[in-house]
Amino acid sequence: MFGKTLREVPSEAETVSHQLLLKAGMIHQVASGVYAYLPVAWRVLRKIEQIIREEMNAAGGQELSMPVLQPFEVWEESGRDLAFGKGLFTLHDRRERKLALGPTHEEVITDLVRRNVKSYRDLPLMLYQIQTKFRDEPRPRGGLVRVREFIMKDLYSFDVNEEALDVSYKTMLQAYKNIYARCGLETVVVEADSGAIGGKDSHEFMVIAETGEDEVIYCSGCDYSANVDKATCAKSNPSEEALMTLEEVATPGARTIEEVASFLGVPKDCTLKAVFYMVDGELVFVTIRGDLEVNEVKLRNALKCSDLRLANDEEVRDAGLVAGSASAIGLSGVKVIADDSITLGRNFVVGANKADAHFKNANYPRDFKVDLITDIALVSAGHLCAECGGELLSTRGIEVGHIFKLGTVFSERQGAFYLDRDGSQKSIVMGCYGIGIGRLLAAAIEQNHDEKGIIWPVSLTPYHVYLCGLDMENGVVDSAAEKLYSELERKGFEVLFDDRIESAGVKFNDADLLGVPVRIIVSQRTLKSNSVEVKLRRDKETELVPLEEVEKKLTTLLR
Repeated sequence: MFGKTLREVPSEAETVSHQLLLKAGMIHQVASGVYAYLPVAWRVLRKIEQIIREEMNAAGGQELSMPVLQPFEVWEESGRDLAFGKGLFTLHDRRERKLALGPTHEEVITDLVRRNVKSYRDLPLMLYQIQTKFRDEPRPRGGLVRVREFIMKDLYSFDVNEEALDVSYKTMLQAYKNIYARCGLETVVVEADSGAIGGKDSHEFMVIAETGEDEVIYCSGCDYSANVDKATCAKSNPSEEALMTLEEVATPGARTIEEVASFLGVPKDCTLKAVFYMVDGELVFVTIRGDLEVNEVKLRNALKCSDLRLANDEEVRDAGLVAGSASAIGLSGVKVIADDSITLGRNFVVGANKADAHFKNANYPRDFKVDLITDIALVSAGHLCAECGGELLSTRGIEVGHIFKLGTVFSERQGAFYLDRDGSQKSIVMGCYGIGIGRLLAAAIEQNHDEKGIIWPVSLTPYHVYLCGLDMENGVVDSAAEKLYSELERKGFEVLFDDRIESAGVKFNDADLLGVPVRIIVSQRTLKSNSVEVKLRRDKETELVPLEEVEKKLTTLLR
């Protein structure tokens, strides 16, 4: 078997799955965020793919294959060349034609469908592939959790209207639940942000794990749950307090919200903070209630920008703003974005746009104007649920699937139309449904392991049986183990036969590390009673089973 197990935890491995994949000799890092899958890992990936393929076919999907190499023009046509930004790998061919390595295939599949679908009679369609994709991640991490080259299943649905899309979406939602159940994974479905994909409704499937890269917000009182990028909360009821006169007060040395609130003796939710961003090269003024923080994903989506970062001190000064004492009052020449929390209070404390001074009793829209009001607040544990008022809690998770209602965003941009029954031309309504195969492999390990190694669910395990021969130099043991190996393989069991000349301790450690569900030991001791020792990976106890009953025992255990 190609690949060597390791005794020590690799220093570069951050997550449990990354550590165990390296220790078990299942993956090898070729470059940052780029991995080779060795034979054992590849067997698991193939089983994941087969489960996915069966469920996609059962749901009405048709499998095809689309190229990784894509003409850059289709990305310009959809407008996502800017939305993906530096995450999109690009290159030039020998004729200096610009190409992209596909991080996803909405553009290509839309082009295929617009060339083949002409009438409502050609719809609905569900087309999918299992394909290698590329994203230039700035910080690959967690082994297979965030990489630059990855295998993904992506299915696209095409319908005549939103009602038909709802049916396709529900069909895929159930298919995904089937997939994770068959993979032996417990998942949570959460509301999600669509990101650069675009579209309307969006849900993620999360495997809860301490080392997960995503934060999940969920309610203690109802079934509300969402990715932190999408989560909303109750921001209190609108204030009925009477509007008071705007008043300037001195606040020497007070610059932060905490310092200003303490100096004036007011709670933080009676203040408005100012945050400055550079958005596609333009300075934008953001204001939000003082007890809240800005969610940059929501802000990016609201502004529909490709590049967003905090402005530096020099950029703030050049715009004539005073950090620590800024507000939208009297502001001109700068775009102002506000969180909707500014409408849920009155008589706020805000900056006076000069050092060591603030205004009391600032109110929107009496005292200042904004260009856009929307929800841009970051939700965290302790906030209240907008659905039921219960306390919101937080946990970590690994995203193992994402589904979107794209609507007509791609079909309209790329001209994917059909003729309806009445002869009118309409835009095809689309959905997108993705699963990262390598990420799902990592998540399965995060959810199924102990201090000794991996514990594979039967449906994903690279082998059903770890057959371990002790004292293999002994001809009787060697012969009996070889015979049992051949018989089990012939009966359809997938067997990893450890015939190495190694100590029992080395073999047992590797068996636990690799996580195969059932271990069978053949030794001189067991053969004296014409038996073998059988042990489930999850159990501590072993059982002596007669050779003639091994097949029946394995069938029962693996069921």
